[in-house]
Amino acid sequence: MMADNYQYPLDLRWTSQELGQVVTFFNQVEAFYETGVSRSALLAAYRVFKEVVPSKMQEKQMDRDFEKASGYSTYRALQEAKTSERQSIKYQA
Repeated sequence: MMADNYQYPLDLRWTSQELGQVVTFFNQVEAFYETGVSRSALLAAYRVFKEVVPSKMQEKQMDRDFEKASGYSTYRALQEAKTSERQSIKYQA
């Protein structure tokens, strides 16, 4: 269940472009849970996110922080995107 107001786990040392790229990825994850999202758009946003956050450890910490704040898991969204053959994907409880 999504929290009403929460903050994204962001590193304020990132450039405004990098911040935008990370926020875009989190927006795609939110869409996966709320309305459905294009599988290719989520994977493309993740590829750009990984350019900003190449460390697996930092990615896992950000996922934990994001899930704690929002109730949404980037890991689960990506697993669905990677394994699904559908073009549009949405979280199924």
